[in-house]
Amino acid sequence: MSTFSGLNTAMSGLTAARIAMETAGNNLANVGTAGYTRQRADFVSAGSVASTGLLASRPGVGQGVVLTGIARLADAHLDARVRGTVALAAQSDTRAEGLSNLEGILREPGENGLSALFNDFWAGWEDVANQPGEPAPAAVLLERAKAVVNRIGLSRTEITDQWAAQRQSLDTMVNDVNAAASAVAGLNAQIRSSIASGGAPNALVDQRAVLTQNIAELSGASVRELPDGTVDVLIDGNALVTGSTVRPLEVTGSSTFDGGTAPTLQWVHRQGQPVAIQAGRLAGAVSLLASAADGGPLAEAAKSLDDIAVELATRVNAVQAGGQNVDGNPVPEFFEITDPNDPARSLTVKATGARDLATAIAGGDPLDGSNASRMSALGNESDGPDALWANMVIRIGTATKSEAQQAVSAAVAAAGAVNAQQSVSAVSLDEENVALIANQHAFQGAARVMTAIDEMLDTLINRTGLVGR
Repeated sequence: MSTFSGLNTAMSGLTAARIAMETAGNNLANVGTAGYTRQRADFVSAGSVASTGLLASRPGVGQGVVLTGIARLADAHLDARVRGTVALAAQSDTRAEGLSNLEGILREPGENGLSALFNDFWAGWEDVANQPGEPAPAAVLLERAKAVVNRIGLSRTEITDQWAAQRQSLDTMVNDVNAAASAVAGLNAQIRSSIASGGAPNALVDQRAVLTQNIAELSGASVRELPDGTVDVLIDGNALVTGSTVRPLEVTGSSTFDGGTAPTLQWVHRQGQPVAIQAGRLAGAVSLLASAADGGPLAEAAKSLDDIAVELATRVNAVQAGGQNVDGNPVPEFFEITDPNDPARSLTVKATGARDLATAIAGGDPLDGSNASRMSALGNESDGPDALWANMVIRIGTATKSEAQQAVSAAVAAAGAVNAQQSVSAVSLDEENVALIANQHAFQGAARVMTAIDEMLDTLINRTGLVGR
């Protein structure tokens, strides 16, 4: 081994310590960078030069240290766990928010809720029964009837508006998924090229990891890593991204609530083939927008309001048809539905005054008010409009509470997965400061070795043979 080989050994130590300090410095510089994964410089000892020949009896000394690469300290299992839990949490959160907004439309319990308006309406009939033919109680009754009609129609409109907002959000989320998928495909190509040329594309991998987590949050996608450094992003087992190729999604179905076809997702390159989204915000949005037959809460609520409007008009008009006014004459219908396809919003009050109210039973005393009392009793029927409304409120309230609890549980699970991931891949200021100090001393030690070898060589070269002169 050459006498000068010690310089190379010391130089490798200096280089290794410098690279390790630069890596720690890079970690510290990115301590607040979202999606950054901690890096570590990996080294191995350089073996000794092989010694051959008849005089090769002395064991060789190592030649210092060699950098093997800059490792990205990520755990694939924890990353997959984060993607899975975040997708479920996002789905539950989307549904919980949608159901909470739907529950807010009901305004129950409260003085502006339909229950209170129904109570006032039926009480108004009892007041009319006590004063048949009087204009004051009749006017109050008609105003209360209009309040009921307006509340039913307004609630139906608010549900339609919420559906439209959710539908627009679905379009936006699909566009976000496609944009992120295109970005992942581009990064796949860069990473594959960098690895093939011997580079360490850790920053690119970090960017891709953030994008794949966003895609998972939106669509519940899974990620499959490949030997060439690229990843496949899969939805329901089908590739959204494979290598540098993207297969985008699109939304099909009606863009309006009354369009008749619930929105669904399908592949652009495979027209007619639906995409089965099992988790993520897209799954939550699609479930909210589903038809009433498929359990869509918005469509179910709208159908319930239509049923309530029809039941209210049918029952009140039936009692109205069996009575007479204070003049002993039959009266027209109290309620009218002008559009059978939209009962809740086309329900109107047809009666205009006291002479349009069937306060007495047909053929009886026109002033007995018994038919108005029968009308008031409709509010107590177990299958009447009040009961339908109560069942609707209970159903939505129960679903909202259940979904909110599930959203909290899913959020806790997601937070636990993220914490476990961060414990492995996040930058620790204390650890990096310790690494800086340790590598600083290593650098100083390597420099001292180089100085000692330099002094030795100086003695050997410049002072050999001077003794005794």
